[in-house]
Amino acid sequence: QVQLVESGGGLVQAGGSLRLSCAASGRTSNKYNMGYFRQAPGKEREFVAAITWLFGNTYNADYADSVKGRFIISKDNAKDTLYLQMNSLKPEDTAVYYCAAGTLAAVRLRVSYTFWGQGTQVTVSS
Repeated sequence: QVQLVESGGGLVQAGGSLRLSCAASGRTSNKYNMGYFRQAPGKEREFVAAITWLFGNTYNADYADSVKGRFIISKDNAKDTLYLQMNSLKPEDTAVYYCAAGTLAAVRLRVSYTFWGQGTQVTVSS
């Protein structure tokens, strides 16, 4: 089992920045693909970003079009922690953000992830 705990959410004005963290514990592995999803009220949970293990210490990052160029996903293997740096935030980024870990290649799909965190609220005011 892998436990994921998110932190770093909060209230920010449009144009501001936040950094989310996701600390992993338990049977962690550098080979897990890890991602962030978000869910706004009344909407389905959607893909935001993912970091995919390729080989050795090489990873690939993937982003939803809506956040590309504004968000950066990264991973510190020594700390077993995933980060999502969110810049130029917009009101439409308001949602609960979830981190997830899994092994399947289709990282944009929720079903590819086995383990999920509890979520952290991000609210962007206009």
